[in-house]
Amino acid sequence: MIQVLQPPRTILEVWESLPEGTFCQLINNNIVMSPSPTDIHQLISGDIYYEMKTIIKGKSLGQLRSAPYDVHFSKKNILQPDIVFISKENEYLIENKGLVGSPDIVVEILSPSTSHLDLGEKRDIYENYGVKEYFIVDPNNKKVTSLILEGKEFKELEETTGNFYSPTLGKTITF
Repeated sequence: MIQVLQPPRTILEVWESLPEGTFCQLINNNIVMSPSPTDIHQLISGDIYYEMKTIIKGKSLGQLRSAPYDVHFSKKNILQPDIVFISKENEYLIENKGLVGSPDIVVEILSPSTSHLDLGEKRDIYENYGVKEYFIVDPNNKKVTSLILEGKEFKELEETTGNFYSPTLGKTITF
């Protein structure tokens, strides 16, 4: 019996055909691949994850995930933030394939190859899909840009160094 293989017809089908664990995002219907994070990126991500995990677990506030972890905002936007927090109220959005919907908190650690996305298109997606808190960390100087959703727009708070305050968690995360 002859089997005819059909090529993918959409960008989403191409994305879905990639191997598990691929550092790849679907941003505004474009596949964006990136190299593994730098060492300092990994260290800071681990420190922030640990601090957040300690707070979240101690108070049973919800779930925490780290990249690569797919967050399905839409069929055209499937992102892999560095760290995502999903509140207890939104845990129903967690599926085997990742989160289907908006996390409550996103943390992105800037990388040379992807910082323009974190500060541009991804920021806009997080804002448009209702992410409550978005923290952008520059690993070179530990500066943090904190964006809090007010209504339908992000409000930028005063820049901090080596820490950020999360209204959702009610705590300052220090790294």
